[in-house]
Amino acid sequence: MRLVRRNKVKTRNDIRNVAIIAHVDHGKTSLVNELLRQSHTLDERIEIQDRVMDSDAIERERGITILAKNTAIRYHDTRINIMDTPGHSDFGGEVERIMKMVDGVLLVVDAYEGTMPQTRFVLKKALEQRLTPIVVVNKIDKPSARPSEVVDEVLELFIELGADDDQLEFPVIYTSAVNGTSSLSDDPADQAETMDPIYDQIIAHIPAPIDNSDEPLQFQVSLLDYNEYVGRIGIGRVFRGTIRVGDQVSLLKLDGTAKNFRVTKIFGFLGLDKVEIKEARAGDLIAVSGMEDIFVGETITPVDHQDGLPTLFIDEPTLQMTFLVNNSPFAGREGKFVTSRKIEERLMSQLQTDVSLRVENTESPDAWVVSGRGELHLSILIENMRREGYELQVSRPKVIEKEVEGVTCEPFERVQIDTPEEYMGSIIESLGQRKGEMLDMINSGNGQVRLIFLVPARGLIGYTTEFMSMTRGYGIINHTFDQYLPKIQTSLGGRRNGALVSVDNGKATTYSIMSVEERGTVFVEPGTDVYAGMIVGENSRENDLTVNVTKAKQMTNVRSANKDQTSVIKKPKILTLEESLQFLNDDEYCEVTPESIRLRKQLLEKGERERVAKRKKWAEQE
Repeated sequence: MRLVRRNKVKTRNDIRNVAIIAHVDHGKTSLVNELLRQSHTLDERIEIQDRVMDSDAIERERGITILAKNTAIRYHDTRINIMDTPGHSDFGGEVERIMKMVDGVLLVVDAYEGTMPQTRFVLKKALEQRLTPIVVVNKIDKPSARPSEVVDEVLELFIELGADDDQLEFPVIYTSAVNGTSSLSDDPADQAETMDPIYDQIIAHIPAPIDNSDEPLQFQVSLLDYNEYVGRIGIGRVFRGTIRVGDQVSLLKLDGTAKNFRVTKIFGFLGLDKVEIKEARAGDLIAVSGMEDIFVGETITPVDHQDGLPTLFIDEPTLQMTFLVNNSPFAGREGKFVTSRKIEERLMSQLQTDVSLRVENTESPDAWVVSGRGELHLSILIENMRREGYELQVSRPKVIEKEVEGVTCEPFERVQIDTPEEYMGSIIESLGQRKGEMLDMINSGNGQVRLIFLVPARGLIGYTTEFMSMTRGYGIINHTFDQYLPKIQTSLGGRRNGALVSVDNGKATTYSIMSVEERGTVFVEPGTDVYAGMIVGENSRENDLTVNVTKAKQMTNVRSANKDQTSVIKKPKILTLEESLQFLNDDEYCEVTPESIRLRKQLLEKGERERVAKRKKWAEQE
């Protein structure tokens, strides 16, 4: 019998690279907070604020992670690099690329809600990369927690997504991130004020990176950052070799060309800071500057050994909107940046860091087609622009179709709804009208039911507002992109009711709003400036209705002393940006400024709108 001697792979046991993945609001960022705080990596004088990794104002306001962020902590002799990822599928481009940078994942699941649509999405990405999982059942302190059932759900999801035998042998840790406690037991009484079980499982279970630092360099860019002093910064992992400040290296471009540049700065990560370092080697997660024209998926190699890594796949956009220069009667009143040149510069700068976004010119110099991964992705961009002082108009979102083997296909979403049983019939009927197919129905036995559908994405545009009204706010809807399927040849989605459209310019008055209220839902308050063609409410019927909300009450000599004081109007419905985008029809724009969000008809004159409607009707009859 001949013995075969196997070469033992050399690894870096001083480092672990792990990503935290989860559905929205299952506690990823709170968990990172506690891992940072209890690791004593930060200066003891620094007080860690809540959701410390969500540095963006919108992230903190909405309680969601939009951009992936990395940090590193020290635990005994090991550096643990942690990537905090977005949970929403609109920012899935971030998740996909991070999966390439790490060797394992912490899958965080709510101890009551269990697996959700985005849980499926992020776990699928991790399993496709053959990453080693650890399951963290969070919010174990909830009175409604059901940890054992949730672990069973997670196991079923692993099996459904094709996990291999090694991945199915995942350890489970039970935590309450908000309280800073954890345990290997599913009994809440066993929770201890420590995160050590998580640190210990990461070191024991997540593979250490291979140490091939003596081989030729391979560093791949997975994320982009931008700094006005050093320009574009590529963030990624050193997969092979060593990189040093001052090195002359080659950047292998996506188009197959190569550009040489000198590495000017290298940053490592520790705690909340980027730390300038002189060199990095295989397994390290770092940021590199020195090359302005650097893009996600490109590889940095030695000049004399240009061996590129496979290009990173980035999911294509599924939704698009037209961004336009504001040309309403109120254009230029409230914004700082209003010209086409300024808006185009801002959109181009967004492309520097957002690789899931596309911007295309149109025949008009004042309009651009902007494509993204979903309504949330695009609305966050619009919200950031208005906060920065930009004024613009946007059209109704449209799904992006594509040809698959000669067949026109459209995106479909997997929709999960949790609702009281009494609303189930209305939901099934409404999604059936939008060509949704019910995949599963799970009755929890406590009056709640979970419905799972496959629905064309265009059928969901504007559905959230209808859903919340239908379930009186008690329903919860989550959806994520599932796949492209043959297009359904019928019109879907859109608003059922018409709009209340102002016929005049001026300020809205209490007197005129009172006369309009019986026609539908009003969107403006008394004293609001309005213009002809501006949408001031939603009609209770299907047709658009022109109304006058600026008319003042005629003054007479005979007046009751207290009659006007008893005039009370209903509180108007003030739409958020997302609600405004969902409200839009094809012939309408949303006007966005730093101070206001207004809805308007594309054609402001009533007569012109009527002529266009007549021509359209004649064309349909022919």
